[in-house]
Amino acid sequence: MAVLLALDGVSKSYGALKAIDALTLTVEEGEALAVIGPNGAGKSTMFNLITGDVAPSAGRIVFAGTDITAMAPHRRSRLGIGRSYQIPHPFANMTVFENLLVGAIFGGGQSERDSYDHCAAVLELTGLIGRANAPARILTLLQRKRLELARALALKPRLLLLDEIGGGLTEHESRELVETIRAIHAGGTTIVWIEHIVHALLSVASRLIVMNFGQMLAAGEPHAVMADARVNEVYMGIPAT
Repeated sequence: MAVLLALDGVSKSYGALKAIDALTLTVEEGEALAVIGPNGAGKSTMFNLITGDVAPSAGRIVFAGTDITAMAPHRRSRLGIGRSYQIPHPFANMTVFENLLVGAIFGGGQSERDSYDHCAAVLELTGLIGRANAPARILTLLQRKRLELARALALKPRLLLLDEIGGGLTEHESRELVETIRAIHAGGTTIVWIEHIVHALLSVASRLIVMNFGQMLAAGEPHAVMADARVNEVYMGIPAT
């Protein structure tokens, strides 16, 4: 497979603190990559660097063969980088459908007329078609999570970054969301997913990386990585023997 995303020696420093420390990573077209690590490991900062929310202190980021290291966030989204955030913040007084239109038009650069059918299809895929005309402020937590996912999909991303989208959901709700994410990946979208619900990740991802102190601690086949003694010590708190 072709490499879709490459981080080459990327660092992000805040004074003396290195949130990301010389991180090198590639993501192949069509891959589902899972990311875990303790709080403060640099996972969300990595996403912020990919989307352009923050600028790297060093290194280079390449997406689909284009160097995007200094590219503005809106240009990255129009290249095909979509993202969900840990805490959904939809346009509360807009309808669910209008929220998607904003993503399609301003995030994806599509015309309003051309966006209608696509947004309806995304709502169908994410289980929100029955709430299309409901104001976002009245949605349940699961529905807001689904809307966060749908807004990212509205811009027709080649790469979908999911940041703890399962957080706060019940076991049943989490399973429902996993099925939706699995369908999105089966449709050809490349996914990088940060999550603390490990069993959800393992049901979708073909590769797992573990981050710690802004660096990659381990990477590889998910079950093999989870059996690594270093991963168990850092992530699970189980002393290595």
